[in-house]
Amino acid sequence: MSFATQFFSSPVRLLAPMEGLTDPLMRRILTQVAHDVGRPYDWSVSEFIRVNAHVLPDHVFYRYVPELLAASQTASGTPIHVQLLGSDSQLMAENALAVCALGALAIDLNFGCPAKTVNSHRGGSVLLDEPSVMRDIISAVRLAVPPHIPVSAKIRLGYTDTSNMGDIRQAIADSGANWLTIHARTKTQGYKPPAYWDKIADFNQLPIPVIANGEIWTADQARNCMTQAETPHLMLGRGAVTRPDLVANIDNNSVQIAWWQLIPYQIEFLQGEAKNDVVLVGRYKQWLAMLSKGYTEAKMMFDEIKRIKDRQRVIEILQRGINQ
Repeated sequence: MSFATQFFSSPVRLLAPMEGLTDPLMRRILTQVAHDVGRPYDWSVSEFIRVNAHVLPDHVFYRYVPELLAASQTASGTPIHVQLLGSDSQLMAENALAVCALGALAIDLNFGCPAKTVNSHRGGSVLLDEPSVMRDIISAVRLAVPPHIPVSAKIRLGYTDTSNMGDIRQAIADSGANWLTIHARTKTQGYKPPAYWDKIADFNQLPIPVIANGEIWTADQARNCMTQAETPHLMLGRGAVTRPDLVANIDNNSVQIAWWQLIPYQIEFLQGEAKNDVVLVGRYKQWLAMLSKGYTEAKMMFDEIKRIKDRQRVIEILQRGINQ
């Protein structure tokens, strides 16, 4: 059975890797919501693990992807694929093989991260200006890992512009990648609207599945993206954080999670693991600020707790919302 048949027999919906946002705790919560509303994510991709100078010890892989200790699935059963970032093809291959030995279900390679600190160390989207290096990395990883484990890549449309999209597409074609995810902007465009979904269609001539990503905040935008990109497959990022029911709403407009229904998940988030209460409450406020784009109640909640640092106090305020 081919990977296309195995993984893409129907339209896939993925939860995006977002550094500093979709960490293991957030993945657990968002995939649980999706499961509970009846449209689980087909899989999620971890935050990138940076590969520098050596094969990383097991504990580093476990820190980024603790799901490796649970059959590479979240508590609700969503598979997790491991994302690596680096520029040395041999090191990337060795690290991919190492994490596969720990139970990784798939390897995703990051050529899309726009962060200045990452790009300055020759990682992420800066390699879009070096398509041959991208090809060599993907090829080396594909050759190194067991044949039953898929290897995918995530890219943007280019670094400063889209002038070498053809070279990027050819590099992917020659690399042996099993599928491709495309964020429909260049590195220079960052996260500024709009996303150029129509340009994703240029990659559909590849003989592998193509997944569209970028600026999908609503079900209508998701449908427009699929139409313009000419692919049924989507990766949801910030829109999935602001509206955790988005994954289900795309195919069924009647699926809506009210604010009060989302409160238990917020409490579960606040009961998660962190270095200390201040860190966890700070992370929750980050999520709450994003939820305010999808829920008016979130803005009210944020205003009420913005100066509170005690986790239990925030939980009590949330519980009050359930009882009202």
